[in-house]
Amino acid sequence: MTVRDDVQSMEGAGAPPRSNGELVFDSPWQGRAFATAVGLVERLGLDWDAFRSRLIAAVSADADRPYYDSWVAALESLVTDTGLLDPVDVADRAAALET
Repeated sequence: MTVRDDVQSMEGAGAPPRSNGELVFDSPWQGRAFATAVGLVERLGLDWDAFRSRLIAAVSADADRPYYDSWVAALESLVTDTGLLDPVDVADRAAALET
């Protein structure tokens, strides 16, 4: 099974929002965050569960947080846990995007 097949079959707490079976993004940044996570997992040769488990943890940690904000939290966790960036770099880059 490919990462994209794994993403398509996600159910439960980590499942992305869908309408008539199609993924739903309210803003362009959500689609970019989605694609970044899928692409990063594929490029690193990881199993989709490396991301999915972080997403489920992020959703569980703050049930009131918007779904794609949890997606970004999971992506940040994956990036720092794999050593691609350290947490300070992630925070600096996030702050730069907010301005």
